[in-house]
Amino acid sequence: ALTVRFITRRFIGDYDPTLEMIYRHMAVIDGEMVHFEILDTAGQEDSLQIEEKIKWGDGFAVVYSVTDRCSFDEVMRLCFLINHIHSSPKRSSAGEQPPVVIVGNKKDLQFDRMVSTEDGENLSKALKLPFYEIS
Repeated sequence: ALTVRFITRRFIGDYDPTLEMIYRHMAVIDGEMVHFEILDTAGQEDSLQIEEKIKWGDGFAVVYSVTDRCSFDEVMRLCFLINHIHSSPKRSSAGEQPPVVIVGNKKDLQFDRMVSTEDGENLSKALKLPFYEIS
């Protein structure tokens, strides 16, 4: 839903979160035309699949639901994997880390919240990554 909102500027309420999709999009960013290929993962990958997808990416939005503590608990592991894989000497751009941002989604569902804003802020400070909460 987050990716579709970015591309179409519309919110969709019904979608299949177990479906993996690649979206292609063009946008003007800071006066420059940028071509996006966004891999929206299903979040149900095994370790080998996750590593291949991390190798594919040039930038990452690590998204968790504020209503799901388990999804929040995965953030640190995913950020570690991104850092580890992209700092590998086997990569041609070793040493150059891709941009990563941590995103807490479903901010509007206050009554179902299991992860506080402070938890997200503390994690982002510990990992030295930008953090946003959105709906």
